[in-house]
Amino acid sequence: MDNLLVALVLSIVEGLTEFLPVSSSGHLILAGDLLNFTGPKAATFEVVIQLGAIMAVVVLYWPRFFGLIKPKPYTPFSGARGIWLLILTSLPACVFGLLLHSYIKEYMFNPLTVLIALIVGAICMILVEKRGSRPDCLSLDDLTPKIALGIGFFQCLALWPGFSRSAATIMGGMLLGAKRSIAAEYSFIAAVPIMLAATGYDLLKNLSLFTMADLPFFAVGMIGAFVSAILAVKAFVSLLGRVTLVPFAIYRLLLAPFVYYFVVLR
Repeated sequence: MDNLLVALVLSIVEGLTEFLPVSSSGHLILAGDLLNFTGPKAATFEVVIQLGAIMAVVVLYWPRFFGLIKPKPYTPFSGARGIWLLILTSLPACVFGLLLHSYIKEYMFNPLTVLIALIVGAICMILVEKRGSRPDCLSLDDLTPKIALGIGFFQCLALWPGFSRSAATIMGGMLLGAKRSIAAEYSFIAAVPIMLAATGYDLLKNLSLFTMADLPFFAVGMIGAFVSAILAVKAFVSLLGRVTLVPFAIYRLLLAPFVYYFVVLR
């Protein structure tokens, strides 16, 4: 398959799955395996095209990001306080990510670990929804430092490829008292600093793998991820008002046997 077509396919997979609780890294590893696009270069490409998805969130939630620079009166999630909450959420995954980066890239970027994470994550999502607690955090402005840090520790589960950063942060937010839709919205916004850190670190560490000839490959990947992520986020936000996380958990469980028979056993 042509390299640019591979980049386009992977970018659409990335954009559609990055902010849904189904695991973008898991889907990218599986798609890359099916397309015979594997190895260190592929793993770095799959991380770097997340920049396109990041830009989609920045565009969609521009007022919130602008509020971090220029605080709004009577808006707790803005200015220095909003930045501090995002730092608290990003800190645990940054620390553990740096410590475990080499181990994760070497041993956990494979279809079998993704398969296990898909199943474990799905079970966790069902259990969280069945818990059925009444939320007291009904907007981003209700977020506290304790909730932000707690979500950050839950976000560390996303270091396991296939678990899903979105699923981890949404479940963490819900368990800590946030309304499901608010947990999802914060998940989108909190993704920006942690994903910027992860993509920047990975790209700098593996820059020698690429040449100027790879620029079109990356450009197609990031543009495709940007467009598809905008569509996915808008659709997901509208869905959360009507459905729980359970349908996404069922999707993960239905995907698992296909992963096992067509990828793991291949």
